[in-house]
Order: sequence, then C-alpha cells, then structure tokens
Amino acid sequence: MKLNSSFISEVTNTTKDSFYFILTGIPGFEASHIWISIPFCCLYTISIMGNIAILTVIRTEPSLHQPMYLFLSMLALTDLGLTLTTLPTVMPLLWFNARAIGFEACFTQIFFIHTCSFMESSVLLAMSFDRYVAICRPLHYVTILTSQVIGRIGLAIICRCVLAVLPSLFLLKRLPFCRSRLLSHSYCLHQDMIRLVCGDIRFNSWYGFALVLLIIVMDPLLIMLSYAMILKSVLGVASMVERLRALNNCLSHILAVLVLYVPMVGLSMTHRFAKHASPLVHVTMANIYLLAPPVMNPIIYSVKTKQIRQGIIHLLSQRNVHLR
Repeated sequence: MKLNSSFISEVTNTTKDSFYFILTGIPGFEASHIWISIPFCCLYTISIMGNIAILTVIRTEPSLHQPMYLFLSMLALTDLGLTLTTLPTVMPLLWFNARAIGFEACFTQIFFIHTCSFMESSVLLAMSFDRYVAICRPLHYVTILTSQVIGRIGLAIICRCVLAVLPSLFLLKRLPFCRSRLLSHSYCLHQDMIRLVCGDIRFNSWYGFALVLLIIVMDPLLIMLSYAMILKSVLGVASMVERLRALNNCLSHILAVLVLYVPMVGLSMTHRFAKHASPLVHVTMANIYLLAPPVMNPIIYSVKTKQIRQGIIHLLSQRNVHLR
C-alpha cells in the first residue's frame, strides 16, 4: 500500500499537540479515488433517499402506525445514522484526499459507528419478536405490542447499545498511542485503532470478547430461536397457502438479517483467518459490512412490502403533482 510519505510526515510533525490520525482510502487505487467516489456516492444517495422515503411514508400514512412498521422505522433511522456517520470521512477522502482526522472526532465516529451497528442487530432481534407474536399469537398481537411497549423496547435498545460501546471507548482512550497513526480504513473503527496502542490491551480484548458474545452472537441465536418457533407454528397449519403466506410475511426480515450478518461473519473470518491477506480485502469487507445494510434494507422493504411500495409510489406521485 503506497501513501504519500511527505503528507504523512507533514501531518505527524505538525499535529503532535492536537493528535491526528491518518485515514486510508482504497489501497492500491489512490490515483483512481475520484472515479471510485462515483459508486460510493450512488450508494450513499440510495441509502439516504431510501431510508428517508421509508420514514416519510410511515409517518404520513396512519394505516402504517402498527408495530411492524414502527420497528421498520427504527431500522431506517439506524441505517440513516450509520450512513451519515461514515459519509463525512469517506467522501472527502475520495474527492479531496482529506486523510487527517482529529483524535476526538475519531473517537466520536467510533462511538456512532459501533452504536449504530449494534442497534441494527438489536432492532432486527426486536423485529423477529414482532414476527413471532404476529404468527404464533395473532389474537394477542395488539395487546402485547402496544405503543408503550414498543417505545420501551426502542429505549431499551438505545440504552443497551450506548452502554455497551461507551466502556470500550473509555478503556481505549486511557491507553497511549505511540505507534503509527495510519489507520486501515476511510473511517475510524475500534479494532483498527487498538492496533496502534503500545500499552497493555488485555482488559480491552476481554471486554471486546464479552461484547461479541453479548450482541454479535446472542442476537442471531435469539433470532434463529424465534424463527424455529415460527416454523414449528407454521408447519402445524393445515393449508399450504396459509403456510406460504406466513413465511412470505417474514421474508423481508429474513433478507435484512442475512444482509447484516453475512458481511459481519465474513469480516470476522477475514480478521481471524486472513490477517496477512491484501489490505484491499480487509477494506472491501469492511465497506460491504457498513454499506450493505443501509443500502439494501430500503430496497428489500420497498420491493417485498406492498404497503411501503404503494406509499412510496403515492409519495412520488404527490411530488410530481406539486412540481407541475
């Protein structure tokens, strides 16, 4: 990976007091950053416009003020937050070669990236509970998932993820950074910054391992458990048409789960078993992990959910009328 050595030297020598880190773009393709920015710009635009459209449709359509769509609005807000967290460093780096990021700004970005990622997993878990109640206990659906309960679930998700991420940041911030300030991505990640520490990181590693077990492992297991119970309930239904209808109601959520966890597992496997692979592999996997859910979720729910699709079409038709 070739970087401008004079730039690194200049940043390192002139910012010792303010402490800057140096971001990395696409390794080996630094000269083509302006062209690479085009697909990135398209993906960010799709993510922002798609999630805003879903939020607008759910807010303006009274018929969508139901538990399933309220959880979907939480997912759209989380995806929007994740997109807006990485965009301020990714696009300036690709457009203007802006590599430097301040110490506090880097920690702020770490907080929002990891909080939003954990929230994505937590919201998908809540949505699996919603599907379980809707299919396995349909007569109690309205009484179980009231607006108050949904509000408490949303608050619990925020508290869970914030309280999970903050200790890791405090533990990281107290450690000395005496190695290279060169980061491996175009945004700040905890696992990337921990490499630059020259102190004892055993406690940080154990806390990170506990966090992985608590969220990254437990959430998918609980989602799988909910779908096992859903499948058991569906197989007890006599009619094949009713079985297919029940499973079709879960399809959007299943696709959203795959879009999040497949890149997550791929990234983890790359870090674990391909440490000496090309930096391009690690950067590509990280970009897929952070960009795939915010881009794909609006597309999945727009295509597979009739009410959302009709709402977006109605929204666009109204806009065309106003433009005329």
